[in-house]
Amino acid sequence: MLLEFTKMSGAGNDFVFIDNRAQKISLTAKQIAQLGHRHFGIGFDGLGLLIPCSSGKADWAWKFYNSDGSEAEMCGNGSRCFARYIQRLTGAKDGLTFETLAGVITAKFLPGKRVTVNLTSPKDLRLNETVQLSTGPATIHFLNTGVEHAVLFVPDADKAMIQATGSEIRYHKHFAPKGTNANFVQILGPNHIRVRTYERGVEGETLACGTGVTASSLITSKIHNFKSPIKVQVQGGDELEVSFDLKGDQFTNVCLTGPGEFVFEGKIEV
Repeated sequence: MLLEFTKMSGAGNDFVFIDNRAQKISLTAKQIAQLGHRHFGIGFDGLGLLIPCSSGKADWAWKFYNSDGSEAEMCGNGSRCFARYIQRLTGAKDGLTFETLAGVITAKFLPGKRVTVNLTSPKDLRLNETVQLSTGPATIHFLNTGVEHAVLFVPDADKAMIQATGSEIRYHKHFAPKGTNANFVQILGPNHIRVRTYERGVEGETLACGTGVTASSLITSKIHNFKSPIKVQVQGGDELEVSFDLKGDQFTNVCLTGPGEFVFEGKIEV
C-alpha cells in the first residue's frame, strides 16, 4: 500500500497527517510504529488520520496515534497542525471543528501561520502531592487536559533530568494504571514559564507538547497565582500562549495558540 502523507511541525512537535476521508486506509500499531521510526520511517511524534465525523458534532474527526502505535485521546500541538492540514485540503476560511476522543476541538486561523484551538475542559486537578522518587520525595501536581499530565517545578529546566526522572514519573505506581506525561516547569517571570515534557507514547522528550504546556500553565496559575494569558517557552524554541478563565478550581475557555507549519509531503510504501 502506497500512502500519501503530509509532515507538519507545531513548535517542533512533529506530526504526519493522512487523508482518510474515503476510509479505505487501515493501519496496525506495528505499521504506525514503523512509519514513526526516526531512521527507518518518516519519523514523527504523532500521526493523525482525517476521517468524516460520524456523530454530527463537528465538521471532521481524527484518529490520532503516538509514535509507538498507541492511540491517543488528544494532542494540543497536533490539533493546531491538523486544523491547517484540513484547511489546505478543504479551503476552510476562518476556522473549523473536529472531533477527538477527548471531545470536539474548535480551531481559529490567525495571521502568520498561527492557530488557536480550544481544549476540552480540564479535569482531575490534584495539587501538592508527595511522590517518592529514586532521588527522594518530590512535590508533583496533576491535571488531565485531554491526556494525563504530571507537573514538577524545577529551578533550572536545562538541568532537569528529563529522560530519567520523566520516565520514572511516567511509569510510577502513583499514576497507575495508565501512567502519565511528565512536565518540568521553570518560572521565567510574571506569567512566563518554560516547559520541558517527557511524553507517554513517545517515551522521551519532545520539543513541545501542547496539552503539557496547557497543564503546566493552568497549574502554575493555581500555585503561583499567574493570570491569563500565560506565555510558554518550549524546548523547540517557539513560544506558545495559554489563555483561560478560572473560577475556584474550575478552568473554562482554555485555549492554546501557536504555530502550525507544513514541512514536506511525500509517499511511502507500507
